[in-house]
Amino acid sequence: MPRQSPESATGLDRAGFFRRHWPKLLGISALVLIPCFWHREIVSADLGSHLYNAWLAQLIRHGQAPGLWIAPQKTNVLFDLLLSGFGSVFGLQAAERIAVSLAVLIFFWGIFALVSAATRRAPWFLLPGIATVAYGWTFHMGFFNFYLSLGLAFFSLAIFWRGRGWERLAAAPVAALAVVAHPLGFIWLLGAVAYVGIAKIAPLRRYQVLLFAAAAASVFAVHYYLWRHYNVYAGTKPFALYNGADQLDLFGPRYHIPEFALLAFALIALALDIVGRRHEPGLWKAYAIPLQLYILAEISVVLLPGGVHFPPPTATVARLTERLTSVSAVLACCLLGAMRPSKWHLAGTAAIAAVFFSFVYQDTAVVNKMEDRVAQLVSTLPPNQRVMATILPLPGWRIPIQHIVDRACIGRCFSYGNYEPGAAIFRVRALPGNSYVLSDYEFDIQMERGKYKVQPADLPVYQVYQCSGSGTDLCIRSLEAGEENDRLGVHPQE
Repeated sequence: MPRQSPESATGLDRAGFFRRHWPKLLGISALVLIPCFWHREIVSADLGSHLYNAWLAQLIRHGQAPGLWIAPQKTNVLFDLLLSGFGSVFGLQAAERIAVSLAVLIFFWGIFALVSAATRRAPWFLLPGIATVAYGWTFHMGFFNFYLSLGLAFFSLAIFWRGRGWERLAAAPVAALAVVAHPLGFIWLLGAVAYVGIAKIAPLRRYQVLLFAAAAASVFAVHYYLWRHYNVYAGTKPFALYNGADQLDLFGPRYHIPEFALLAFALIALALDIVGRRHEPGLWKAYAIPLQLYILAEISVVLLPGGVHFPPPTATVARLTERLTSVSAVLACCLLGAMRPSKWHLAGTAAIAAVFFSFVYQDTAVVNKMEDRVAQLVSTLPPNQRVMATILPLPGWRIPIQHIVDRACIGRCFSYGNYEPGAAIFRVRALPGNSYVLSDYEFDIQMERGKYKVQPADLPVYQVYQCSGSGTDLCIRSLEAGEENDRLGVHPQE
């Protein structure tokens, strides 16, 4: 594949790029969205909770859920606002498809824009790999506010990186949307913008070494501050496995096949490119900033906590290690984008993506069948009953499936263990003694683990539980005061 000139390859910020490539962009976007439509329901852990709470927000606005209220929240809310906005016009079922599709496109094309800005080349040959990252761990966990925040941050950084003069101001409104989506994506954006901005005005290698050392020291300072001032817990180990490729590790051990294949592809492709171009002027310049940012992201994975416990009632900000590897994966794409394009790069990433998405299709079909079963079970209850659930992931799965009950309850019942109101970091909140949800976050956690002791005030309440060793068979029963909610649950063994 011939090397593209910088002028022709970096026109992502020019209208001419879109005029030349709009049919290709539309076709690629349609292909990228296929996993959002290939099953009756989109399988993404917290998505069910987001959609259920959008329904509760509708009830609150109509005065049909006394004891619940909507907080005037300024961050961690963009995806929920999209669900509510689209839901009021098209209905919640359509709103789910629209909002998730929009989030995927922002994340996918945000990566594309960032790689183009970092390498001065549109990364057509990496599109299958970018798609796997877009549907990685962060997507399937359903962290859509964080997911949107990162996608917007990638766009904003791309504009800043290659913008000239006043053009850079266009990055500001995109960054503002990233704040509304989630603070973590915006915080990363601030750090990345500062690093790229300084690196561009201090291009000599010795200055970049000093810049890198200062940035690494800043990460260590944050580590020191958090460990001294907050109740934190360490990140997931071993850290070497959290290199960005772990985003492909989802529903069981077989996902190590695409995960390690992608890692091997990246290492081999980079080694061959660097060796083959070792005498080429400017090779270091092409790789320098993406490599530095990637290493800093990995230093952050090691040094920053896996979670931070804030004082009640606010919930723990959790899974920071895994969230950070979303950034690692995207920065790895920037490194790969610096390679001289080759047809075998496209073939290799396409083969890995084909294996990955075939696995995802099969496993999400299993979750869809389980959700269909939950819908059948709650439809047998009288209207507006309280429902608890303890549904643990199948052996080896990194993606929880608890919230299939939330989505199944929309319009039928109330998910009594819905964690969002008690977490105090989402817009729907609950007063103690309300009839619809446990208002104490600690009780929500106990309920999900099956250890919540049912109180007389909770009755009548029902439990959806796993009732065979397979983990996919679900049953429902009424609970009695004084018993643990998942007393009869049968869970698959690791």
